[in-house]
Amino acid sequence: MTRFRVAVHIVPRKGILDPQGKAVADALHALGFPSVGDVRVGRHLVLDLEAADAAEADTRVRAMCDKLLANPVTEDYEIAGVTPA
Repeated sequence: MTRFRVAVHIVPRKGILDPQGKAVADALHALGFPSVGDVRVGRHLVLDLEAADAAEADTRVRAMCDKLLANPVTEDYEIAGVTPA
């Protein structure tokens, strides 16, 4: 077994109210950044786990996201990277 580090981004789904994202977008506009469009504020998780290979690590983390880490009704997740730890 090899130890892998997996990065996961979890954000509210499009169409779901994101008051933090709206507040950040409004503040950026007020600070002179009018080109900023939609802002989604979410979570970034980094997990270390043991797996036979990177594909198995990816599969395990997807199962974790589906079962616990992300709310499937209101959130989307993306595996941002699987690297040896």
